Amino acid sequence: MQTLGTVEVGQLAPDFTLKGPGGQPFSLADYRGRKNVVLVFYPLAFSPVCSHQLPIVQQQAPDFEALDAVVLGVSVDSHHANAAFAHSLGLSFPLLSDFSREVSAAYGVLNVERGYSGRALFVIDKRGRVVHKDVSSNPGDLAQIPSNQAAIEALRRLRG
Repeated sequence: MQTLGTVEVGQLAPDFTLKGPGGQPFSLADYRGRKNVVLVFYPLAFSPVCSHQLPIVQQQAPDFEALDAVVLGVSVDSHHANAAFAHSLGLSFPLLSDFSREVSAAYGVLNVERGYSGRALFVIDKRGRVVHKDVSSNPGDLAQIPSNQAAIEALRRLRG
């Protein structure tokens, strides 16, 4: 998978504003100073591995919320496709449209050859810094889905 350089732990997370449910804008900056953010990149709505991964994230959403974090899913699909995908899976967290692919590129997870993002999970603290990242080397492999448990542990460490 050909990608650009990935954002590293300790760096300021690239800010973004993307369309979410109903075309509403979601900005990373809106959470600064208020919430930690679990940013889940997934390649394509309705694909088999994504359809497996996101319900697992949904099951652990209460754990993320208990650690003062919001979950945001990101793919290159349109916000309309993401809304249908979220509805089909019964997701309560927003799926955001990186239709321009700029955010996937900024985080270093864009597969340039295929035109969609890889599978990755970033934890961003309230200061806007990346405190955890897990980027799959093979987004089509169920065994390489980023670990929600590792993200939960990273959030626990933030509490001290």
